[in-house]
Amino acid sequence: MEQAEACTPVNKKSRRPFRSSALCRGGGIRTHDPRVPNAVRYQLRYTPKFAVQSSHWNALNAPSIIVRMLTRQAKRQIAALLPLLFGLWACQPAPTPPPPTSTFAPPLIIPSPVPTSTATPLTCLSQPGRLENGEAPTNNSPTLFIIYLPPCYDQFPDQHYPVLYLLNGLTYTADQWVRIGAPKAADYLILSRQAVPFIIVFPDDRYWNSNQGIYFGEFLVNDIVPFINENFRTLPDREHQALGGLSSGGRWAFHIAFTRPDLFGAIGLHSPAVSADDRAAVKFWLTNFPAEGWPLIYLDTGDNDHERGYNTLLESLLTEYGVAHEWHLNTGAHDEIYWSENVLEYLQWYTSMWGTENLLP
Repeated sequence: MEQAEACTPVNKKSRRPFRSSALCRGGGIRTHDPRVPNAVRYQLRYTPKFAVQSSHWNALNAPSIIVRMLTRQAKRQIAALLPLLFGLWACQPAPTPPPPTSTFAPPLIIPSPVPTSTATPLTCLSQPGRLENGEAPTNNSPTLFIIYLPPCYDQFPDQHYPVLYLLNGLTYTADQWVRIGAPKAADYLILSRQAVPFIIVFPDDRYWNSNQGIYFGEFLVNDIVPFINENFRTLPDREHQALGGLSSGGRWAFHIAFTRPDLFGAIGLHSPAVSADDRAAVKFWLTNFPAEGWPLIYLDTGDNDHERGYNTLLESLLTEYGVAHEWHLNTGAHDEIYWSENVLEYLQWYTSMWGTENLLP
């Protein structure tokens, strides 16, 4: 409707529209009405479309030529300036971050760790025992001895230990047992936790052909053992004291076992060279002493030992009278080679009577 009204020509004098077959196409109007002057006809034909439209439509949708030109020029300039602006922006240094603002934060309280008590392992638990020399007052002249103190003896001042007395053979001194390896065997058993720590005393019986030697057994029982118990931390009861000897030392061990069975809980007779007097008295001792009161007895000898004959007889007597004992007939002679080969077994037997309740930690 609005387009038809806009395309209808008006007579300026009568103010009435002309009759015409005018059609609005694009930017002008065609008419063949003879009443329309040629100037008006021409004007209507070539008047642009937006000029004959209503003023309201013209204001909203018909931009001017200047505006369109300015718009195209602006687009070209902006397109040309964009690469330049981008290059300038890329060359600018990175912006410096603003300084941090001071914000209050409560102090972080880290609790102190609770101290835990960790025991420092004792170095002595892997160290061997030590040997000390001493002398015990006996008669008019003291008796020398060597004593083996087990590992950690000084570190555990409240601990008391079983004690083993080992006697040397004829013409030898207290270091014979040291030489055949008794201290090393004790270290091995203690440090490997196969035996409780224990003390070894090696009394010196070098005076076999003098009064000191003749009464050595009495000195041992009456003087040396009490001296050791007073000056070292031993367990001075029968169950924690043992006695053993080699050759003539075995003779003394045999004699004390039969005359003082109340003193030692275990007796080791290693290739014992039993004296003639004791051989004569052995049946009397076996007959008059109850079998249940005897200490534990370990008896061994070599198959090439010159004392093998009597030691075999002694073993049969112990069996006949019901005395508990352990018998070993081994390969070897009456010498230190044989004893050194069996010293570890000797100490294993002695320590077995003391159990395993107080092993090293």
